[in-house]
Amino acid sequence: MRSDTLDRFLWDLAARVPAPGGGATAGLHLAQAAALLGMVARYTDGERHAEHADAVLDIRNRADALRITGLGLAEDDARAFGAVGAAYALPRDTEEAKRVRTAAIAAALVEAGRIPAQVIRVAEQVVDLAERLRPIGNPNVISDVGAAADAARAAASTARLNVEINLAGLTDPPARSELSAALTGVDDLLRRADTVTDDVREQIRR
Repeated sequence: MRSDTLDRFLWDLAARVPAPGGGATAGLHLAQAAALLGMVARYTDGERHAEHADAVLDIRNRADALRITGLGLAEDDARAFGAVGAAYALPRDTEEAKRVRTAAIAAALVEAGRIPAQVIRVAEQVVDLAERLRPIGNPNVISDVGAAADAARAAASTARLNVEINLAGLTDPPARSELSAALTGVDDLLRRADTVTDDVREQIRR
């Protein structure tokens, strides 16, 4: 995915294939959010911002790492949903084949749900950085902190949907418990992202 052109990726996204899909876009939302924060951090330099230099450097380094993580999760999601599709395509012409297919589907759904669960956790880290950068970032590019918060919000919200749809296909209690735990706090995370965007808008109006 990372070597595709944007046009190629969008054609693949629009195609009648299970992956890439919404989960991959969640990872890309995440990577874009982190990239925007890295850009704002790089513009927050010089004497005017000297008192925040250490904080900005930390934000920049963490944002760069999370950008790579987000892109990796987008690729992982595409692979995981490919595995789900392959599991559903397994034969079911005998009772043994049905048993194997059912087990394969369950295992693939759990793995496919774990990846958006990771996206939610990483999105929270990105929002943390946006909250830190908003008050000290270069005001000339502060709108990009709001854009980053919106992108992180989209990542978390989309990832939640993907966890939920995988939960719907699971009956194993431990697996359901594992994925359900990932949904705790998502509403609060979305509110935090909205607050960053609202604060940015208020800062622009002042």
